[in-house]
Amino acid sequence: MGLMFLASWCVLAATFIHAGKTKLPMEKKVYIRREHSLIRPYSSLSMESPMWDYSGSTIVSNNEIRLTPDRQSKNGRVWNTIPLMARNWEMLLEFKVHGAGRTLYGDGFAMWYVAEGNLKPGDIFGAKNNFKGLGIFFDTYSNHNGEHHHGHPYVSAVVFNGTQKYDHDTDGTHNELAGCQSSFRGQKHDTVASIKYINNVLTVHMDARGKNKWTKCFEVKNVILPIGYHLGFSAQTGQLADNHDVLMLKTYEVDLLPGQVFNQEEALKLVPSAEGEPERPRSPDKQTSRTSSALWTILYVLLAVIVLLVVIGIAIVVWQKKEETRRRKRFY
Repeated sequence: MGLMFLASWCVLAATFIHAGKTKLPMEKKVYIRREHSLIRPYSSLSMESPMWDYSGSTIVSNNEIRLTPDRQSKNGRVWNTIPLMARNWEMLLEFKVHGAGRTLYGDGFAMWYVAEGNLKPGDIFGAKNNFKGLGIFFDTYSNHNGEHHHGHPYVSAVVFNGTQKYDHDTDGTHNELAGCQSSFRGQKHDTVASIKYINNVLTVHMDARGKNKWTKCFEVKNVILPIGYHLGFSAQTGQLADNHDVLMLKTYEVDLLPGQVFNQEEALKLVPSAEGEPERPRSPDKQTSRTSSALWTILYVLLAVIVLLVVIGIAIVVWQKKEETRRRKRFY
């Protein structure tokens, strides 16, 4: 009787503890895929895991995978070596971006679902451009030379087929499918993101306030992604820096929806694509071309030089007149 009471109390306590955590916007029939997950505690042995490949400045500790430290010119990556074969999936990502910078920091990190098992280093959040697949970008710094239609930090999604090029100088504004502002940087608490891909619909929810409440970031329909691609994370720092920490990733396979058709051979051959962008409040960015900006800079410099020469010329003329007047007085 005592053991039964103790067992009942433990179950009840576990229920209350679970209820206090963020409720996931998850489907009913899901199955965790541990070979595609990163679950604490980690250890130095994790660096030798056959399922994940670590490179660059990545450091693994018991509680986190730090892609970059809060130092300049760092590049870190972690890649899942096993291709994900699920047609429908959900990912629960817990992370933290923080550092010593109060007003200047950067640049952010990326979560990938791409054809290559390990994207080469590059300038797109630490990975190369012209990728093939899906990128979810957690951007903390605005590289755009002009006004954005959004602020930072900013979460966005991009789907490329290997031929497009991400425009880093405009923060991918004209490449993105959708995005939302999210104050995930510099928080004392951890941030949680939910990324779903179910029946060609990509949905992202955020819990950046630590209030155990999901906020819908965006939903995009008609997103075509093949199966057999690889998960990964990357981050990069330049003149600005931050700690970019992956704390946990749980990947779930979701059952096919009623009426959803799945052919594995055809799904492997699909080409990544996405049709249009969901309707959302948006004002066009004020574009400033690099060429015109450089010309204006040159004109300003030339104008400053001309003004300086004029001032120097006037000063010389005044000085000469004073000297001439002084010499005349000596003769009288």
